[in-house]
Amino acid sequence: MSTKRIEKIRLKRKQRVRGKVFGTEARPRLSVFRSASHIYVQAIADDVGKTLAAASTLNKDLKDEIKGLKKADAAKAVGKMIAERLKATGVEKAVFDRSRFLYHGRVKALADGAREAGLEF
Repeated sequence: MSTKRIEKIRLKRKQRVRGKVFGTEARPRLSVFRSASHIYVQAIADDVGKTLAAASTLNKDLKDEIKGLKKADAAKAVGKMIAERLKATGVEKAVFDRSRFLYHGRVKALADGAREAGLEF
């Protein structure tokens, strides 16, 4: 497949997923971005256009903790961190926005980590 075709498929998938999820302050949208070496997540309230919390493998709090771990285990730690940050602001529920990424591997590990820490999807 050509690169142009792959990008077109990814864009269609992103639009399809994003068209179905919407975040509010009471139930924010957890938007995930996965690069080759890191994973990032933001809790976004779309109704007010505000980011409530964010976490990634680049956070100073997590950097030492995830050193030497597999990428999936690091993603799980990021999921736990975002859940803790949201619970500190009083948020118990969220909607999961995987964006253009398939729900397996590191994306699934992040979601599982957030659920283990008490966040509901």
